[in-house]
This record gives sequence, C-alpha cells and structure tokens, in this order.
Amino acid sequence: MPPKKKDDKAEEVSPLYLGRFGTSLKIGIVGVPNVGKSTFFNVLCKQSIPAENFPFCTINPNESRVEVPDERFTWLCDHFQPPSKVPAFLSVVDIAGLVRGASEGEGLGNAFLSHISGCDAIFSMMRVFDDPDVTHVDGDVDPIRDTETIFHELRLKDIEYLTGAIEKVAKVVARLGDKDKVAKNEYETMKKAKELLEEGKDVRKCKWSNKEIEALNKHLLLTSKPVIYLINMGEKEYIKKKSKWLLKIKQYLDEQDPGASMIPFSGALEQKLLDDPDNAKSYCEENKTQSNLQKIIVTGFKALGLMYFFTVGTDEVRAWTIQRHTKAPVAAGKIHTDMERGFIKAEVYKYDDLRELNTEANVKAAGKYRMEGKNYEVLDGDIINIKFNVTDAKKK
Repeated sequence: MPPKKKDDKAEEVSPLYLGRFGTSLKIGIVGVPNVGKSTFFNVLCKQSIPAENFPFCTINPNESRVEVPDERFTWLCDHFQPPSKVPAFLSVVDIAGLVRGASEGEGLGNAFLSHISGCDAIFSMMRVFDDPDVTHVDGDVDPIRDTETIFHELRLKDIEYLTGAIEKVAKVVARLGDKDKVAKNEYETMKKAKELLEEGKDVRKCKWSNKEIEALNKHLLLTSKPVIYLINMGEKEYIKKKSKWLLKIKQYLDEQDPGASMIPFSGALEQKLLDDPDNAKSYCEENKTQSNLQKIIVTGFKALGLMYFFTVGTDEVRAWTIQRHTKAPVAAGKIHTDMERGFIKAEVYKYDDLRELNTEANVKAAGKYRMEGKNYEVLDGDIINIKFNVTDAKKK
C-alpha cells in the first residue's frame, strides 16, 4: 500500500505570541504623572480613587475588573432571559506615573517598573489637553516626548535585566554546549534582544521565530508587552475632533510603531457623562459626540490575545474567556476540568445563525449545527455545547 498522505491541517502549528499564557491577564494604564490616568481609571471602572493635581497621587496600583461590552451577549441575555448572566471581563490596573530616571530609582522607580511587569499589556496614556490647573511634570504638554520617556525607561530596565540573565545562561551553555539546545537557544535569543534594545528597539516591534518566543516568554520583558495608545484630549477638542497633536502623534506612531492602535478620547467628557447619567445620551446627541470607552475596553481585551465563546440557556448565559487558537477540549476545561478529561465532541453553532433563525431547533434544521472534534479551534463568539464522559476518559 502507498504511504498515506500527510494531513497538512494536522501539521499546522499555531503561531506563538509574546507574553504569559492564560486568561487571568491584566492591562496597565501607564504614563508620566498628571496625564489623566486615574481619571480614566475612575470612569472606566466607575470607581472613585484619588486623582489629584500632583505627581505620584497614585502610589500603590489600583486594580478593577471591567465588563467587556458586546451586543451579542446583550442579545443572548434578552433572548433567553436567564437568572444568571456572566459577561467577559477585562482586568485593568492604574499604575503610578513614571518619570525620567525611573530605571535608576527616580520617582517611584523600581516599584513602578515592577507594577508594569505584573501586567500583560499597556494602555499608554498620552496627554494632549492644556489645563493650567493640572501641572505637567516637565512644565509643558508634549505627548511624544512623554511617550519616548516611558519606553526609554522600559528599555533600560530590560537591558539591565537581560545583562544578568545572559550571564546565568552563559554558564550553562559553556558547561553543556550543544547538548542543551534549549539553553543555547535562550542564550542566543537574549543576546539578540539585548542588542536590539541597545539600538533603541522595543522587543515587541521585532520579528521572532516560535523558538525565540518560547525563550523570551520565560522572561516577560517590559518592552515585549502589546501597547495601545490612548490620546487624552480636552472636552472641546474631542467634540470638535481637532488638536494640533493628533496628526503629529499619528505620524510619529506610523514611523515608530506601525500598525499600533491609537484611540482618542476625553477623560473630562467621560467624567461628565459618568456624573450625569440621566442626561448623558442627550448631551452626546446635542454635541454630536460619543463616549469611546467601549472601543478602548474591547481593544484592550483583544490586545491580550483573549476572546470568548458562549454557553446559553434559560438558566444561564455566559461568556467563557480563552486565548486565541484554543482547541475545543481546552476550552471545555474552562467550564469544568472533567469536560476536558472526558471530552467527546463539541456541538457548535454561530451567534449570527441563532439570531437569524431564532431557536436552536431552527439552526439544526437549517444544517448549521456542527459536531466538532478535539482538533477544532474555537472561534470568537461560538455557541458551544460540550459532550463528555469522564468514566471513559479514566479507562483510557
């Protein structure tokens, strides 16, 4: 018999991503002092933490969970009317302001940098609003200078860390040579990363192979974290969609961080809408503007490499957070570990099909209800029923 042809799909390897593996990931709000970080955190999380006019108002990081807005989830809840409704959440951390020299201990120094290290992505806050009552730590408003200060300090801290890490791994390589291929790959990758950082390049902006990413993910460097740039405008500027800085920032990011997400918003406007919810809708309609918080939350969630699938019914509608490229058995394990151990199959259909056809029975009748096996890669917004048998799994 001729040899069986190799199944190309079975051999496909999902790309690896820089960062921690898991779903309990956080995004940190980072910037120099007095750029609106705590005000943004307050309106995002509908909380009240200090947001005063002096540097380092925030010392210990504040953390909160924010519901990820999704019209699909809202429709499913309205459709099934369950007593239990569990959306997806984004964990957000408000981090103290960073100043030039932080890598050497200036300001809150190493404490600040360790707080960033505990996050998995960054909201980089860029202040473009002028307000004489809110002093800038450098005397005047210059969001590009502020951003360069932030990432220069992060690069310096990464270089300092890698210097020590390379020395440790170099000893293993010197002793074992090619016998320890993992250590050798780690050593070469860290040397490459350090050289790039010394050239002023952030780790996340460089191209890496899967093997190199495996090595880098042991160290979770500060400049490896995905970044979303938030442009904090004055209320009038935001409503008019005009600022002398917007084009300059766009040109700067196109050159320094091509493809990066840049989201304008107004902390002052968001605070006003939060303080007067009864009139928020009419105020936005009158001024032909809208809040940008939902876009910021969704973009932050995606930047962490996260997505979710739904389980639905009259008892509960729930969004289950998973990472991209998650296979069906692992996704089932998010619901219960027994489901992963005894996984048989996943019954899958699309939200759009349910919304169009109204009932699961109609989806089945239309031939849009699928049975998927253990190699199925769950897609964002899938509605899934898991079939499993723990007894059979144990026998195997």
